[in-house]
Amino acid sequence: MREFIKSIEKNVLGGQNISFDEAMKLAEIEEKEDIVELCNSANKVREFFCGKDVDLCTIMNAKSGRCTEDCKFCAQSAFYKTNVDEYGLVSKEDAINLARENEKEGVNRFSLVTSGRGPTVSDFDKILDIYEELNREMKIDLCASLGILGYEQLLELRKKGITMYHHNLETSREYYENICTTHSYDERIDTINVAKKAGMVICSGGIIGLGESLRDRINLAFELRDLGVKSIPVNVLNPVKGTPLENAESLSQEEILKTIAIIRVVNPKALIRLAGGRNRIDEFGKNCFNAGANATITGNYLTTSGNKIKDDMKMLSELNLEVRKNG
Repeated sequence: MREFIKSIEKNVLGGQNISFDEAMKLAEIEEKEDIVELCNSANKVREFFCGKDVDLCTIMNAKSGRCTEDCKFCAQSAFYKTNVDEYGLVSKEDAINLARENEKEGVNRFSLVTSGRGPTVSDFDKILDIYEELNREMKIDLCASLGILGYEQLLELRKKGITMYHHNLETSREYYENICTTHSYDERIDTINVAKKAGMVICSGGIIGLGESLRDRINLAFELRDLGVKSIPVNVLNPVKGTPLENAESLSQEEILKTIAIIRVVNPKALIRLAGGRNRIDEFGKNCFNAGANATITGNYLTTSGNKIKDDMKMLSELNLEVRKNG
């Protein structure tokens, strides 16, 4: 198996795309020593194509709860009783203050994230106003995660300075119906495609630990490659009491690392971004940065706590990695 891993590494470094069958063979690895070898190869791919820079982003839960969609993992869905905080769109002042604080701490990106299928007309106008001031006042890169939007809305966001749009596929097309029934996989892909058409870079990934197979994760990795996604967030399910997945079985650390490594070799030039559920990974995912990851959400997430920005800065320094400089 080690010879096979080294051959994949050589081919990817030489500019060849890994095939689906080759990725599936990597997924079959179970011996700890082979997983370590795979992670080392993925790390070499990361360093060759992306260098030592790590991209840090922060998100603001800008509208919480009462979501009309039935995503089985989500604390904010109105279909489930999770006791999550519920509130409408945050004020411009609060959004700007948080973004400014994050910029001062050296974070690269800032994003508003809203619950729901998409914003109302009134909320969308307020969101545009917030981003207009953020773009005028700060140098931090701006992102948005506002659900399913159309081309004209995405074009308006781009004009306000948003360079990246986040919209997860969540899982493979084949497994998706087990996770969400209120909107389709194709609606998600359509949003990604129109965001690209509007001139934005795409941030899209998924959640592992939903009960999906490794084949599902690999299918997702290839779907993201085919869509030309530049930033791939990898969430580890943090089961929420009251949701259908509250009793989901936890993934082993080896399986998490193996998944990160395979996603890297399938998408050698992308940002592989640790996202929700970092508290489910040893040392908030420190080993993942030796398995191909080169980006992370830092600070608090939507409904769970993450690692503090200063602690992430320290961790990356210990790994001899560098936070990307803005501008």
